[in-house]
Amino acid sequence: MSRNQTETTLDLATLPLSQGEWRLDPLHSAVVFSIRHLGLSKVRGRFDRFEASLNVGAALSDVRVEATVDMASVDTNNDDRDAHLRSTDFFGVDAHPTMHFVSTAVTLSDDGYHIVGELTINGITRPIEVPVEFHGLQDFQGRELHAGFSAEGELRRSEFGIDFGILPLGGDRLALADVVKFELDIQFVAPSIAKDAE
Repeated sequence: MSRNQTETTLDLATLPLSQGEWRLDPLHSAVVFSIRHLGLSKVRGRFDRFEASLNVGAALSDVRVEATVDMASVDTNNDDRDAHLRSTDFFGVDAHPTMHFVSTAVTLSDDGYHIVGELTINGITRPIEVPVEFHGLQDFQGRELHAGFSAEGELRRSEFGIDFGILPLGGDRLALADVVKFELDIQFVAPSIAKDAE
């Protein structure tokens, strides 16, 4: 198959979802992350407040995802550390209260869906691409149709101007790693159901 034929096939491929805006189900969704400390163990955390929308069109080229995370809602199970993360050493939530993502493309390949977009943290916008797994559709309580997705990826925080604690300890170990790994588990509710529920 030629490159042009492949691109045409991908452009015509669609998500098996009804068209319209799918709304987030925040009670069954999560945004979590981990970062290695002293090269020894991972510190894990999550963001408790976030919003997301999934707009489904007739083809993948018409699909749009947008998400906003409240950076002040960070929770690593340690109040002092969370306060430090909100400070100007890390997130600087007073000047940059949110992290924002907007997709620029959704593609389909042999290994599944990929979402490409622009991520803004600390006032700096960078491109990012993340593989996404679609877990299917399921009725919830006999009235709400839900779609489930998960994704795993990583970013370098220094690329967003957050370089506190990136100090060499010898060998390849750092006081606090530059690479942050993240995991997303997201459920969306079908647009017709969302409208009826309002």
